[in-house]
Amino acid sequence: MLYGEDGPLALYCLYGLHYRGFAEVDDDWEWEPSLLAVRRRLETALLARLREEAGGAVGDVGDVGDVGDALREVIACAGGRSLPRRLATTGTLDQFREYAMHRSLLQLIEADPHTWAIPRLTGAPKAALVEIQADEYGYGVERDMHQNLFAVTLRALELDARPGSYLDRLPGHAFATVNVPSLFGLHRRLRGALVGHLALFEMTSVEPMGAYAAALRRLGLAAGARHFFEVHVVADAHHRTVAVRDLAETLVAQDPVLAADVVFGALATTAVEGHCAEAILTAWDEGLSSLSGQPPAPR
Repeated sequence: MLYGEDGPLALYCLYGLHYRGFAEVDDDWEWEPSLLAVRRRLETALLARLREEAGGAVGDVGDVGDVGDALREVIACAGGRSLPRRLATTGTLDQFREYAMHRSLLQLIEADPHTWAIPRLTGAPKAALVEIQADEYGYGVERDMHQNLFAVTLRALELDARPGSYLDRLPGHAFATVNVPSLFGLHRRLRGALVGHLALFEMTSVEPMGAYAAALRRLGLAAGARHFFEVHVVADAHHRTVAVRDLAETLVAQDPVLAADVVFGALATTAVEGHCAEAILTAWDEGLSSLSGQPPAPR
């Protein structure tokens, strides 16, 4: 379910009904009971696999002391090869285009999955999340919304910036990277996991974003193409502190039982993102495209 083909795509489409919907699909389908039943079965399988993956990553997610230290331990224990480093040093322009197609699923709706948590939090954690989200949405300036900045990058790479443009070319593990925050975001009971997902991203963003910007600079792309990544280098240097201290730690102070869920969200994210990166790198190592049914990528 997590890394297959049909299941992740089906779940992505079902989640899409809760975001912007699809052309020629009536909005009433969002709450169609038969579709919700299918979604529930897919989600149950996904969540079971995530818990299996998270448990295998850093042992059993049980008692958590300091949640900030626990999140830092998740990051310290993460293994795997670095996709950003590969692109920064030896990646080709075609490989960067493939990477951008993979990330378009999540980056073109950047911040939207985490916004589901705002009405589910109170007090200091809510304020911290709003602070992060306001920046992600460009403080109300449309051109500065991070999802729109990524669209600029796509167009600079001569790619289609419309959401869903590459659904038929992306493998299942790409859909898993966006299905996970949607799963966490659409269920109040998983709000702690959603906070862990966001915290993990904010805590580990600065260096990769700098590497992606360096890759585009090396490949001769103009400043506009790099702007999305360079904005994150600056913003996430602050966000990682807010996400840990003001969001995750204050949430757990309010409700200590959520500590394990916060760590689970971070572990699940590490596992899914790591698998996706490894699949892309393995394809490139073998002289293949990382996209579905595509000819080998130029090396």
